[in-house]
Amino acid sequence: MRNFIKQTFASAIGSLLGLIIFCGLGTGGLFLLLLAVSSSETTPSVKDKSVLVFDLSMNISDSEPSSNEFLQKALSGEDNNQMSLRTVLDTLEQARLDSRIVGIYLDATHPSAAGATGFATLKEVRQALEKFRATGKKVVAYGMEWDQKDYYLSSVADTIMLNPLGEMEVKGLGIQTMFLAGALQKYGVGVQIVREGKFKGAVEPLILTKFSPENREQTQKLLNDVWTDWRTSVGTSRKIDPQQLQAIADNQALLPAEQAKTSHLVDKIGYFDEVIADLKQLTDSKTEDKTFRQISFNNYAEVYHKPVGRERFALNRVAVVYAEGEIVDGQGNNGDVGGDRFAKIFRRLRQDRNVKAIVLRINSPGGSATAAEVMQREVRLTRQTKPVVVSMGDLAASGGYWIATDSNRIFAEPNTITGSIGVFGQLFNLQKLANDHGITWDTVKTGKYADSQTVSRPKSPEELAISQRSVDRIYNLFLNKVAQGRKLPEQKVAEIAQGRVWSGTAAKGIGLVDEIGGLDTAIKYAAQQANLGDNWELQEYPKYGTFGERLFGQVAQETRSTLGINQAQFKSADPMSVEFQKLQQEIAILRKMNDPQGVYARLPFNFQIK
Repeated sequence: MRNFIKQTFASAIGSLLGLIIFCGLGTGGLFLLLLAVSSSETTPSVKDKSVLVFDLSMNISDSEPSSNEFLQKALSGEDNNQMSLRTVLDTLEQARLDSRIVGIYLDATHPSAAGATGFATLKEVRQALEKFRATGKKVVAYGMEWDQKDYYLSSVADTIMLNPLGEMEVKGLGIQTMFLAGALQKYGVGVQIVREGKFKGAVEPLILTKFSPENREQTQKLLNDVWTDWRTSVGTSRKIDPQQLQAIADNQALLPAEQAKTSHLVDKIGYFDEVIADLKQLTDSKTEDKTFRQISFNNYAEVYHKPVGRERFALNRVAVVYAEGEIVDGQGNNGDVGGDRFAKIFRRLRQDRNVKAIVLRINSPGGSATAAEVMQREVRLTRQTKPVVVSMGDLAASGGYWIATDSNRIFAEPNTITGSIGVFGQLFNLQKLANDHGITWDTVKTGKYADSQTVSRPKSPEELAISQRSVDRIYNLFLNKVAQGRKLPEQKVAEIAQGRVWSGTAAKGIGLVDEIGGLDTAIKYAAQQANLGDNWELQEYPKYGTFGERLFGQVAQETRSTLGINQAQFKSADPMSVEFQKLQQEIAILRKMNDPQGVYARLPFNFQIK
């Protein structure tokens, strides 16, 4: 029997080792194969009189995808057309300076991923396109179905062409929130809320069935500001009065091709082959050529991956730290802003003598108040030794604003969502749900509040008072930090706080933001504050991805393209599926709420402008 066990154990160990070796060789062989495939391909070249093709379905994020995201996206095919804002801006600037690039083609023929990219990010890309066009080079746009985000970029073009069967969306902006209070009540889930700030709408989906008057007021004001920027920007480019655009939104909303042309929203109505013919003429391509002389945005970015106008190996460095995602306690996962992880990054950068200035790029709705405090402390300490400049992206609100308060200067776009200075706690109980299914609890304790964290019953008035004191304390701390960091009277901060969200334009008017500008503007300001001149290098954090992982993602993407696999056909876009996805997102957000004190500084869940 003993020998049998030994043999069995030895066999199991041998099998396990064999599996490990096999997997190791398999993975190594795969990467060697991919390396061979990659090395056999020549580096993309830029021919004279080429057009840069910008696919508007690109998802533009603040930071580069992590190594895990590269592998997951390579295998699943999801979001394979993704690029960081920094890379997009540098690539457009390089194209502006490159004499071989004669124009940009904005391709709006693919399913748009613009929903994942906010208006503040698009504002920066739009300004880069305007700068490109100012050189005299052409920008041409063509599409079938233009939504408002894609058209926000496309309106920059010299020539906009719409397919005869196509339509143009000009309907205004909206925010639709899913309210869960009715469902929670139906299924016996109790919710008790403690909060500070009459505008703090993040908790409303859990306790109401519609917007409160205060939340509706602040949301309307925010949308009005963002919509004003859309109408002004598009109107200026297209030479259309903003009031005319408002009239179109109020009376038509969706314009067929002929009406879009009559309203001067597009210049031509035509088919894909006709825009190809125009681009052939622009690039002096031959009539018999299959297409015009071109290079894709991704390939051009690979050719010119060096940041424009900066020394590649300069001793002095400006660090850009991307705080993108939900703020959570601890290390956090990919896509989260883990308080401890980001605090560690700031400590290292503070101690690095070669790093002369830091730009904190925030694109976060907030989250854990504890994690925000951990990060904010490191920002304050770092500012004592070197400049720390904040650049706000699509949103930098609540906890996202908390971590910005002690910076030297705050930059935001006109349509950035910011503010939301308020905190809340949410206390769930499952008493009715459990009781309805025959589940009960009983407790033995040595103190009145020993079981105060239970989900078996609602909190008593005395327990709610304890939670409220905690929320009040953190809210007052938040107000104090804003008052000191922004050098504002505490009374004024108390008036503009209350959990209210503001646009970047409004935030500048009340002192929460110093200057209107994007990431490039913030980086240049940081370099100036550190007196670096032109001799400096840009470094980005957190650092993600290995060469092998990035190569794997690239080859997998090209393989899918070769096989004709279109991920869009696997994504359901029917309204019912969209609503289920929203519900899944709400639940995912709740699972990330891990503050040890149960207190949060966060925007309303899934706060998306469409």
